[in-house]
Amino acid sequence: MMALWEDRTCTSIISLPLVPQSTYDVGGDVMTKYKDVESTLKIKEVDGLELVKKFSEQMESMLRRKVEAVERLVEAAEDADLNHEYNSSLEFDYYNSLLINEKDENDNYVELGDEFILEPNEHFNNLLVNTTYSDIQLPTNVYNKDPDILNGVYMSEALNPIFVDNFERDPTLTWQYFGSSTGFFRLYPGIKWLPDENGVISFDCRNRGWYIQAATSPKDIVIVVDVSGSMKGLRMTIAKHTIITILDTLGENDFVNIIAYNDYVHFIEPCFKGILVQADRDNREHFKQLVDELQAKGVGTVNKALTESFKILREFRDAGQGGLCNQAIMLITDGAVEDYEAVFEKYNWPDRKVRVFTYLIGREVTFAPNVKWIACNNKGYYTQISTLADVQENVMEYLHVLSRPMVINHDHDIIWTEAYMDSALFASQAQSLLLMTTVAMPVFSKKNETRSHGILLGVVGSDVPLRELLKLAPRYKLGVHGYAFLNTNNGYILSHPDLRPLVCIALNLRTFVYLETMLWRELMSLGVVIAGNAVSCLGITPLLADKPSVFLPACSLGVVLSRGHGEYILLGNTSVEEGLHDLLQPDLSLANEWIYCITDIDPDHRKLSQLEAVIRFLTGEEPDLECDEELVQEVLFDAVVTAPMEAYWTTLALNMSMETEVGVEMAFLGTRAGLMRSALYVGSEKISNRKFLTQKDKESIFTMDHFPLWYRRAAEHPPGSFIYSIVSEDDSGNPSLNTRAEERGRETLGNFTVVGLFCFFPFLCLQTGKFFGAVDGSVMTQLLNMAHKHKKHDILQPCDTEYPVFVYEPAIKEANGLIECGDCQKMFVAQQIASSNLLLLITDAVCDCSVFPPVLLDAKEVKYILPLKCERMRSQKLRRRPDTCHAFHPEENAQDCGGTAEISVSPTLLFLPLALLLQ
Repeated sequence: MMALWEDRTCTSIISLPLVPQSTYDVGGDVMTKYKDVESTLKIKEVDGLELVKKFSEQMESMLRRKVEAVERLVEAAEDADLNHEYNSSLEFDYYNSLLINEKDENDNYVELGDEFILEPNEHFNNLLVNTTYSDIQLPTNVYNKDPDILNGVYMSEALNPIFVDNFERDPTLTWQYFGSSTGFFRLYPGIKWLPDENGVISFDCRNRGWYIQAATSPKDIVIVVDVSGSMKGLRMTIAKHTIITILDTLGENDFVNIIAYNDYVHFIEPCFKGILVQADRDNREHFKQLVDELQAKGVGTVNKALTESFKILREFRDAGQGGLCNQAIMLITDGAVEDYEAVFEKYNWPDRKVRVFTYLIGREVTFAPNVKWIACNNKGYYTQISTLADVQENVMEYLHVLSRPMVINHDHDIIWTEAYMDSALFASQAQSLLLMTTVAMPVFSKKNETRSHGILLGVVGSDVPLRELLKLAPRYKLGVHGYAFLNTNNGYILSHPDLRPLVCIALNLRTFVYLETMLWRELMSLGVVIAGNAVSCLGITPLLADKPSVFLPACSLGVVLSRGHGEYILLGNTSVEEGLHDLLQPDLSLANEWIYCITDIDPDHRKLSQLEAVIRFLTGEEPDLECDEELVQEVLFDAVVTAPMEAYWTTLALNMSMETEVGVEMAFLGTRAGLMRSALYVGSEKISNRKFLTQKDKESIFTMDHFPLWYRRAAEHPPGSFIYSIVSEDDSGNPSLNTRAEERGRETLGNFTVVGLFCFFPFLCLQTGKFFGAVDGSVMTQLLNMAHKHKKHDILQPCDTEYPVFVYEPAIKEANGLIECGDCQKMFVAQQIASSNLLLLITDAVCDCSVFPPVLLDAKEVKYILPLKCERMRSQKLRRRPDTCHAFHPEENAQDCGGTAEISVSPTLLFLPLALLLQ
C-alpha cells in the first residue's frame, strides 16, 4: 500500500470562519473584541422584498438619466433637421474618424482628416478620445462626400454641444451617438476609427440591433424564397445572402419562418411547419444553416407559398400569438408569372393587414412590373437585387416602410437592447469588450411636406455597461452567495454576475452565455414581487413596467439571498475617531471595486482609491463626496474589531522558528464589508503565488461580482472547519509545485491562528488542482457506486448541455473496498479528515486499473431524439410582449413602394376593378 499522492509540495490556502476562543485559538483576539462590544451590537434581518424594491428604484433613477440624455439628443436632431434646407451642392468639411490626423506625402492633412486631438481617458477604458467633439464614421461602401451624407452631417453638427452638456450633467454616461438612415454614424466622444485587416470598414450603424429595434415595432415575418431551377448559380447565392440579411434585422421581439417553393411548398425546417418561431439568436443561426443548404431545381409556382404564408400569419394573429403588431411576407424570386392576385383578394384585401415586400433577384427586368405590383398593392416595397453588393441597402428599405406609421404619428418609443458585447467599434482594443445594453430612440422628420412619407432620419443611442447596473446592488447587502440579476421582457438574463462573453477568435464570432431559468421567466411574466424563506430568498420586480413610454421593453429585477450569511446584517456603533485610527493602519485595504464613495462623477475624485475616498469623507477633506453611510459605518466597525490581528500576527511572527517560517507565507482576514487585513511572513519575492490578493487575481479579492473564493468556501462550512484550497497556477494554467517541505505542514496546523494563510502540504500535491475522477477513474467509479442513491426527482425541462456534479456526503466518515482490475485487485481506503474539507485517500498504485475510464467533469451536449428535439424547438417561451405597436397609419403614402413613382401593372391584372387597385 502507498499513498496516491507522492511526496511533492504545493501552495495551499487555509481559511475558516471566526469561532469562539474556547473552541479554537484561531481569531481569539477578534472574538474577544466582539465580546467587548456585544452590548452595542444589533442584528438586522434582511428583508428581500425591501431590498429588491430599493435596488429597482435606484436602477430606475439611473436609467432615467440615460433616457433624458437621449431625449435631449432627439429634440436637438429633429429641430436641426426642421431648420435645415437641403442643398445638393453643399460643400462641408467634417472630421472623418478614419481620416483624422492623417497626412499626405507633403505633410499636409488629407481632406476630411484635419487635426483632431485625442487623449487617453480612463472613463472610456483608456481609449484615445476627444471629449469636446464628435466625429463621423462611414462604412466603406458609402461615399463620404455624397450630398445626402454632407447634408446629414452638416445638420447633425447641432448635436455636438448636446453631447458635451449631457456628459457634464451625467459623468457616468459613456458613448453617445446618432446613426443616420443614410449610413453615417456620429460618435461622441470622437475616436480614431481603424479598418480591418483588409482595409475595410464594414460597421454600418443601420445594421445594429439598437437601430433596428428603435426604428420598428415587433414583426411577424414569413420569408418566401423561390428555389426553382432558374434560381441556380449567382441568383441562388444572392437569394441566400438576402435571407440571411433579413434574419439579421430581426430580434427577440420578432417571429419568423422560412418557406421555399418550386414544384411544391416546403418549410426549410420541417419542425416549424405551420408556425412562427421567436427570432432569438439560436433560431436565427439555425435558419442560417438551413438556408445555406438550399438548392435550386424544378419549376416555381408562388401561389401555394403565398397562401401558406397568409394562413400562418392569420392563425397566429387570431390566436393572440407572435408579435401582434406588424406582419409581413418577404418574397424573394427572379420572376412571378401566374395569376396570383386571387390570393391577395382572398387573404389580404381590402384591409391589407399583411405587408408584402418583394425582392427581384438578378438583372432581368421582364418580370419587374409583376413583382413590383405585388408590393405596391400590399403596402410593401419593391427592390431589385442584381449583385451581392446590392443586398444590404435594398433589404434595409423594408425597415423604413415599417417605421412610417411611428414616424407619421411621432411616437418616440424608447428601447433597451438585450445584453451584447460590442467590439465592432474598437476591434483592436481588447479592453473595450464589455457587456452592455443600449438605450435608443428614433429621430423623425418634422417637415409637413414629408409627413405622409414618414421620413426616419435615424436613431440616437447611448451605451450602458452592465457593470454600472450591478453597482446598484451592492454585495455587502446581499451576503456571500447573494446576487442580483436583470431579466429582459423575453426572459433572457440582461445582467448577472455569471453572464460573461465567450469569444471564439478563430471564427471571429462573439456570443454569450445566456443564463435561463424557467422559474425566473414565470415570475417575470407575472410581473410580481416575491420574497420567500426557502433555500434562497428570491425577489423579482418589474422595472418601469408601469411607465412603458419610458422603458420598453420592461425588464425585471431579481435578488437572490442565501441562507445563513445572507439572512442577517450585524450593525455596530463605532465612533469616527476610533474607526479612523484603525483605518489608517498599513495592513488594511478595502474592496476597490465596491462603491463606498462615488468617485467616477467628479474627475478630481477618479484618482482616489475607495479607502482614500472613505478617509477623506470621514475627515471632511472632500465634503462633496457622496458615500454610502451604512457601508462606511460597517467598515469603521470592522476596522476596530479586527485591529488586534495586527499585533497578534506580529507576535506570531516573532515566535516562529526558522523551520516553521518556511511553511507560512501570508496571513489574511476578510469581512463582509469588504475590509481586508493581511500580513507577510516572508519577503514578497518568496511568495509562491505572487498573483494572490492582487487586482489581476480576481478570484482572491473582493470584487463587484463576488466575495473572494476563499471567503465563500469558508462560509459554506460550519464554524471551526479548516478549509484548504489550491490556488497557485503557472502560465500554462497548471498548479505550480514548490520545493520540498517534508512534514512541515503538520507543524503549521498546530500553530494555525489566522483566518487564512499560505502553507505547504506534501500529501496534496500529485496533479494538484485536478478533479480526482480524472486522476483515478477506478476508485472514483467505486466511490460513486458505494454512495447513497438519490431520490428520483420530477422530470426536468430538457436542456442543451449536461454538467456532471459530484458532492461528497459528509455523513460518510470512512469508506474502503477492493476493485477487480483483471490480473490484480486494487485496495483503497478513504477517510474524512475531521473539521476540514479534506479526504485522505490511500490506494494501491501498483495494480493497473486503466481498464476503468476516467470520470470527467466535461460538459456533454444533450442529443435529443427527433420528437423531443422538435418539441423543444417549437416551444414558445414565456415572455412579456412590448406594450406599444405601430403597424399602420391612415395618412401613410402606400404608393411610395420602390422603383419609379409610377406603378406598372401586369396584363393579367388589368381586369381587376379599378376601385380595388386604388385602395
